[in-house]
Formats: sequence, C-alpha cells, structure tokens
Amino acid sequence: MQQKSVLFTPVLIGGSLILLISFGIRASYGVFQIPIAADFNWPRAEFSFAIAIQNLAWGIGQPIFGALAEKFGDRRAIIAGALIYSAGLVLSSMAMTPEAHQLLSILVGFGIAGTGFGVVLAVVGRASSDENRSMALAIATAAGSAGQIFGPPSAEYLLSMMSWSQVFTIFAGVILLTILLLPMMRAEPQATKTELQESMGENLVKAFKDPTYTLIFVGFFSCGYQLAFITAHFPAFITEACGSIDPGGALASLGVTTTSALGAISIALIGIANIGGTIYAGYLGNRYSKKYLLAAIYTGRTIIAAVFIMLPITPFTVIVFSITMGSLWLATVPLTSGLIAHIYGLRYMGTLYGIVFFSHQLGSFLGVWLGGRMYDLYGSYTAVWWVGVWVGAFSAIVHLPIRERVLSPA
Repeated sequence: MQQKSVLFTPVLIGGSLILLISFGIRASYGVFQIPIAADFNWPRAEFSFAIAIQNLAWGIGQPIFGALAEKFGDRRAIIAGALIYSAGLVLSSMAMTPEAHQLLSILVGFGIAGTGFGVVLAVVGRASSDENRSMALAIATAAGSAGQIFGPPSAEYLLSMMSWSQVFTIFAGVILLTILLLPMMRAEPQATKTELQESMGENLVKAFKDPTYTLIFVGFFSCGYQLAFITAHFPAFITEACGSIDPGGALASLGVTTTSALGAISIALIGIANIGGTIYAGYLGNRYSKKYLLAAIYTGRTIIAAVFIMLPITPFTVIVFSITMGSLWLATVPLTSGLIAHIYGLRYMGTLYGIVFFSHQLGSFLGVWLGGRMYDLYGSYTAVWWVGVWVGAFSAIVHLPIRERVLSPA
C-alpha cells in the first residue's frame, strides 16, 4: 500500500516528458503562420486550415490510439504515434502547396494523438493510486503545457537562423526522442476485477446511455475552440494589433524588441502560468466536486477573454491576458479525465476520454479555421474572439447538471 501512494513514479516522469516534447512542437505551429504565408504569398486562411485539419485529425485519432493502446499495449501505440508525427513533419517540410500542407497535417494530427493526452494520461491514471490520481493527471497535463514554454520561443529562435522547412526537420528528429522514454512507461492496471471483466463494447454502451457522458462531451468543445484559436492565431494577432514595443520599456530590457517576439513569449507565458494552474486544479480535484471546478474554470475564461478584447491591445494587456488565461489553460484536462475515470472506471479510460477529446478537437478545428477565415474576410479577429466568449459561457452552464457518481458496470 505504501508503494501505491508514491506520486512521482517512473510512469509519471516518463509520461510527463513525452507530453512536454509532443506539445512543445505542436504549440509552436502558430509561430509558423506568418513565415509560411509570406514565403508562398498565401492568404492567412490556407495555413490556418492546415492547423485546423491537424486538430481535427488529432481528435479523430485520439479514441483510435486509446483503443489501440488498450488492445495492443500503450508503448506500441506511443511508438506508432512518434513515427507518424515525425513522418508528417518531414513531409510537411517539403510541401509547396496549401493542399499538401493540409493533407500532411492529418499525419501530424494522428502523431499528436499517439503521443498525447489520450494514451499517456490513461497510463498515468492506471499507474496512480486513488489518492494521487487527480494530482498525477494534473502534473502530466502541466508537463504538456510546459512544452509551450520551450516550443514557440525555440521555433522563433530557429527561424531567425534558418528556414521554416529546416525547423520542421529538426522537430521531426526531436519527437523521435520520446521512444527512448518508453522503458519508463510500465503500468500495472489499477482497475477493479469487475471493470477488467467488462468488455469495451459494454463499457461504451454504458457511457453512451448516460446523459452525464453527453454533457461532458458537449462541454469540452469550448475548451478546444479557445485553446486552439489562441495557440494558432495569438502570435499573429499580437504582431498586427499590438502596435510596437517601447524601446525603453521593461520588455525591451528583457530582449523582447518586436511584436513577433512578444507573440512567441505570450504563448510561453501561458504555458508557465498553466503549470501552476493545472497542478492546483488537480489538488482541488482531490477535495472538491470536479464538475463545479470545471464550471468555475470556464466562467473565468469567459470573463478574461471578454475583458481582454474590450480593452485596447497593448504589450501590458497581452502579458496580463497570457498569465491569467494561462492559469486556466489546461486545468480542465485533469478534471475532465479524472471525472471520466471516477464515473466509468479505469479499464477503458483511454478510449472514453479519447471520444470526449474528439469534441475538444471539433472545437479546435472550428477555432483555428474560423480564425483564418474571418481574418481574410474582415481583416480582424474580433468576431472570432466573441464566439469564444459565448461558447465558454455555454460550457460553464453545461457542466452544472452532471451527476458525479460511480456508474456500476453494465
């Protein structure tokens, strides 16, 4: 029993590092918006659509990789994800048309699914004791967000020395490093005997018949919309809406002298703030109702985004927004995954969370694509911001009727 209560297990450490690398690369995609569009003289919507397809493919691939992991083993699923991710980046580095980028984004999206939350959090959840599960899921989620601290600034730095295609090739090699961490990913199942005897089909039918599962699915949509829109478009939005950096100001003294650099730093600040916010959400998730915590997080995001877009866009408001929004950034993930594990059990957590995550990625697809489309039509992101505000308020309401209880096996 004492061994089960250990929080920092090899599984948690290895899973956290895999998520850090995978999401660090993914989070940098917004930095490539302007360089790629400028290189080929494309409208903003073209590369935005490629990122949108990537998010949709990630959502489609998540339940598939979750099921593969539960059928053939977690480590095999992660290896497949890393190889597909790397191949997608290498081939994208040679793509010369919008259609090629958009098609190859399917590979990248599936690669993220194989090295992302659905597979890794399921392993971490199964390897954790009941008293540590919420916190372990939060730490692994925060590690994924920590990738935002390194990914966008690294991409910005590399782009100052080489072409975007060369940076893609370097990232393709980096993602393969996750395979070296797989010896740490050994988890003994913590599911009950009844859960182990239940088939995947029975578990899915049980969840699909439960209105609570539908509410969780619908509520996760706005999370994807808000996060993907900001990740993909915020650097470009800041570059164009923020004016200039005061050469004698505090940011300039820290080396941030251009609005493009501020855009990359803002994504990193979101990642830094999210580490604390997500871990604190995991701490609270062990003590309070997860559904009410989720409703509070979505309410906070709604208020922060509304206030930000109504104020003049300055370097100061960008920094404040990045920190405050970052504190709520991925705080929904350990609570949502923990809620699924609590209600429906651990045996098929990867598949059930993967299906819910598909809703998240539908929102991601819409947020990224609509951002590029509306920008090309109106030259502004304002309308897209307000859509995000309203869907966030909707998600806050949707979580309130959830019944947070253990559902008996079918």
